[in-house]
Amino acid sequence: QVQLVESGGGLVQAGGSLRLSCAASGSIFSIRSMGWYRQAPGKQRELVATITNGGSTIYADSVKDRSTISRDNAKNSVYLQMISLKPEDTAVYYCAAKTGWGPMYNNWGQGTQVTVAS
Repeated sequence: QVQLVESGGGLVQAGGSLRLSCAASGSIFSIRSMGWYRQAPGKQRELVATITNGGSTIYADSVKDRSTISRDNAKNSVYLQMISLKPEDTAVYYCAAKTGWGPMYNNWGQGTQVTVAS
């Protein structure tokens, strides 16, 4: 199995920037894609961004112009750089990994809180 540990969350002022990191360990060879999801209070978990082993990326419309997802294969890590943060970005952000060739992300980190103050 894959273990995922997030870091970099915290309190940020509106308009600021933040970089989330996720370190993967375990069965790294089985990872096909990695990504970030978020869940705000009272809301369902939603996709933020994903990146495949080949480097293809997908972004949610709400963050597309303000976010960059990247990978560092040597460190088995994935990153999410966000700028121009808004209060509506406040959520618990989860690192995710997909193993095998199915469509579902099946490995999850514990989450890191991001709070954007207005």
